[in-house]
Amino acid sequence: MDRVSRFACVLVEHFDAAAVERCEPALRAQPLGVVNVRGDHPSAGREGAPTAKIAMIVEANAEARARGVRPGMTEAEARARCPMLVTRPLIEEYVLSARHALLEAALAVSPRIEDGGAGLVYVDTVGLERLIGDPPSIGRRLVHQARAVGLTARIGLAASRTAARVVAARASGPVTVVPEGRERAGLAGAPLATLALSPDLAATLARWGVRTLGDLAALPRAGLATRLGPAGLRAHDLALGLDHDPFRPWTPPPFWEEAQGLEWEIDSLGVLAGVLETVLERLCRRLASAALAADALEVRLGLASGGHHARDVSLAYPVVEVKPMLTLMVLDLEAHPPDAPVTRVAVSAHPIRAQAGQGGLWQPPAPAPRDLVSVLARLAALVGADNLGSPALVDSHRSDAFTMLAFSPPTEPAPLDHRPPWRSPRPDGGEHRLALRRMRPARRVDVEAAGERPTRVDARRVLAWAGPWRASGDWWDVEAWAREEWDVVLSDGALCRVARDRLTGHWYLDALYD
Repeated sequence: MDRVSRFACVLVEHFDAAAVERCEPALRAQPLGVVNVRGDHPSAGREGAPTAKIAMIVEANAEARARGVRPGMTEAEARARCPMLVTRPLIEEYVLSARHALLEAALAVSPRIEDGGAGLVYVDTVGLERLIGDPPSIGRRLVHQARAVGLTARIGLAASRTAARVVAARASGPVTVVPEGRERAGLAGAPLATLALSPDLAATLARWGVRTLGDLAALPRAGLATRLGPAGLRAHDLALGLDHDPFRPWTPPPFWEEAQGLEWEIDSLGVLAGVLETVLERLCRRLASAALAADALEVRLGLASGGHHARDVSLAYPVVEVKPMLTLMVLDLEAHPPDAPVTRVAVSAHPIRAQAGQGGLWQPPAPAPRDLVSVLARLAALVGADNLGSPALVDSHRSDAFTMLAFSPPTEPAPLDHRPPWRSPRPDGGEHRLALRRMRPARRVDVEAAGERPTRVDARRVLAWAGPWRASGDWWDVEAWAREEWDVVLSDGALCRVARDRLTGHWYLDALYD
């Protein structure tokens, strides 16, 4: 069995900083520090003194690290080393959204992926050679997918997840492939800290002079089992590039979310629309990278009052474009504004795989989804969402009984050779064609009757008639109805259907025969 491309590791270093850069791409070229404010440092070092809030560096990007900034420093110490340092607060929503985006980017390449933690995804690449190509091609595809969602990743490919992760962490290029049977040699120079062992085990190995994975792999296995037990054997397996933990496939959540915390309160819809546009751009990039579209949206706003303002935004058609989504959200928030300034924005989308299709040859071209959605949103703002949709017939004897459903694009029409039920062949091979043209709304007419039978319709004599056909229903409700219908031939040659409302006695011209 070919073990070269069994696993790929997608690694994004300094992930908290990468999550911030994903939201503000201009920060990639600047030294960036992610800070977290802590209050566990007593001021002036005096016992019993009140605690002072101190901003601590929890992550730094490559530009900041090159200037000596490291996690664990105070912000003041970091600025002393790097006066040009730009700082941003640690926002969990940024990190969570970026983590899901990286997982979804890998899922677009392989159906089997594993969440290895923040900035770390394992990909089972078995079978991808037939679809994508050799291992370097698979690695380049993963790099491309990560870039599509705003993240810069390094890819390692090897026979095990551990080997793939170690070579990805130590690589200088975007894609590194460990040749078959060279896993141990590829890991030998990696420092022992790469394995993230327990502190006690790492301290024991350090006292023995073990500094690299090669040193650990060279130790006798029997001696490790005697002195360190199962933990020592597991560390030895990892140093050899062997995995014994089961692969745990990751399943995407039903809703994809992008969020953004705000450093100030927003009480203007115009400013809020700009924030929503930024969030939607990130969300749509994630959907597009996985060839998906959104068919439902939810906007959740965190308010300065401590509450939340949530709105469900209906989409008439699955879309992945920012502008129609933004138009819908703005129109909805205009009609239902939040009752306090906004301090946090989150947008969730339900993803579906949109099916590509071709319109009919003899039909007019369908409108672009973004145009259709925008028009429907504006109509809903004018007439109300309850008065807009697609009519659907109700299973009832009542004429024209229908209900309104959410709008959906029309389906394909019947084939041209379909024979409608009102067509019947003539003896000479032709067809009798008789169409009933319904009048909606039905027009009120003056009818003279002899008993129940109509004799004149708007002063025109009735020459022939058929009927009546009576129907009624909903007698138990205020919406009760009862009607009778007649087909009549009038003196001017018109063939029509008239109907009488038996509850009011009014007559209506219901339809004409063509």
